[in-house]
Formats: sequence, structure tokens, C-alpha cells
Amino acid sequence: MSSIELLSVSLSLSHKHTHVHKPLSLSHKHTQIYTHFLIFVLFCFLNLEHVEKIMDPGNHTSVTEFILAGLTEQPQLQLPLFLLFLGIYVVTVVGNLGMITLIGLSSHLKTPMYYFLSNLSLIDLCQSTVITPKMLVNFVTEKNIISYPECMTQLYFFLLFIIAECYMLAEMAYDRYVAICNPLLYNAIMSSYRCFQLTAAVYILCIIQSTFHTCLMLRLYFCKANIINHYFCDVFPLMELSCSSIYFNELLALVCSSFNVLIPALTILISYIYILYKIFHIHSTEG
Repeated sequence: MSSIELLSVSLSLSHKHTHVHKPLSLSHKHTQIYTHFLIFVLFCFLNLEHVEKIMDPGNHTSVTEFILAGLTEQPQLQLPLFLLFLGIYVVTVVGNLGMITLIGLSSHLKTPMYYFLSNLSLIDLCQSTVITPKMLVNFVTEKNIISYPECMTQLYFFLLFIIAECYMLAEMAYDRYVAICNPLLYNAIMSSYRCFQLTAAVYILCIIQSTFHTCLMLRLYFCKANIINHYFCDVFPLMELSCSSIYFNELLALVCSSFNVLIPALTILISYIYILYKIFHIHSTEG
């Protein structure tokens, strides 16, 4: 079934569902609009294959593995770099696991600030684990080869955790803003359920974005040199190897990067501006 036929069937089913429930409430109308939006996104996503065939026709030989350029090509530096990054990774793992364990076991640390801190430690631990073990193996074997499925998996989880870290830092800044600027309402605003909602929203957003990025990357043909000019699989080094159109990949990367940088940065900046203003206002009042 083509994407156009799939869209028509989905719309007809949606209209049938609309006729059954009359009159529609406001929530039903929102549900209908949201359903049509998802169908439209699905149609656009399914139609990417046809667009790319038009923009970049021809047969391509798919790549089954990539070669990571790594940090250096000098053999005498492989062992020192291995020991250096192994030490950094061990410290990162022990530090983050210790932080998570301490917060989980201590009853005095059951506060929103430490809840967000434990999530940040988990994200940092996972982000390091996505990249470092493979890099350490490459230092030892001196064969910087990564298979296509492994590369796409690494890309997916790297994007997931790097985006999550940005928004988790923003949530921690917002938590400090509420604690300092609205101390009397802090427990009401930053309740356990609200903290769970904020954290869940971050992970859901990250899963959606990383899924879209990876799915668009999976649709590319890699037929050029399979050497990735990086030490792990990242978005832009992979796009440089593509033989097919990367227009939609670049568009999604631009939109998501702008969104993921501006929103957390503005949240952190505004929160700490209010915090500094509150602190200076208290000092000026006491003085």
C-alpha cells in the first residue's frame, strides 16, 4: 500500500470515528486535530523515500560497516590514551553510581533538588557508557571498525542522553528558582508528582527527537568512503558520507538543535537572573 493510500484510509477511519461521537466535546475536537496531525506527519515521513528517489536517483551499494577516524593515528599514543580515558571513565562511573546510591539510600536527600541530581547522574553515566567502552576497545585492538547497526544504535542513545542532559539542567535551574524566589510555595509547586511529570516529559521529548533523527539517518544511502571523521557515530559526520539527499536530516538537525539550545539556555539564564535579583534585593533590604 502506498503512502497516499495509507493516508486516505487513515483519514476515512478518522472521519468515521468522528461521525459516531456527536456532538464532539472540546477534548474530542483536540483529539481529532491531534490525530490528523499525526497522520499528516506519518504521511510526510513515509513519503520521504519517494522524495529522495526523485532528488537522488540511481542504485547505491549500501555500507555494512564504518571506520572511525579516532583521536590519533600514531600507534605510540594508543596505550597512553587508553589508560587516560579508562581512568576518566572509571571515575565517571564510580562517581555517578555513588551519587545515585547515596541519594537513593539517604532519607535526608529525598528532595526535588537531589531527585533531579540523581537523574542527571544517571544521564551522565549512560552518556559516557554509550561512547567510551567502544573507544577503549578500539584503542586496544587498533581496529576502529563499527558495524552499521552498532553505529545507528550508538547514534540513537547518544542523541537521547545529550538532549536529556540539556533539559535536566534546565529543570534543576527552575527548581532552584522556585526554592529561592518562592520558598513558601516550594513544597506545593515542586511536589513529587510534579517532579515526576517534569522528568517524564524530558525523557519522552528526548525519545521522540532521537527516534526521528535515527529514522531519517536509516533512510540514507552510504556509498562513499566509509571513514567517519570522528571517534564515535554522530549526526553530521555521518551525513558527510551520504550519497542521497540530506535535506530533511539537515532541516531536522537545525530545528531541533535550535530548540534544544535556546529553551534550556533561556530557562537557566532567566532562572538565575531572578535568583540573583532576589539575593541582591534581600541584601539591600537588610542593609
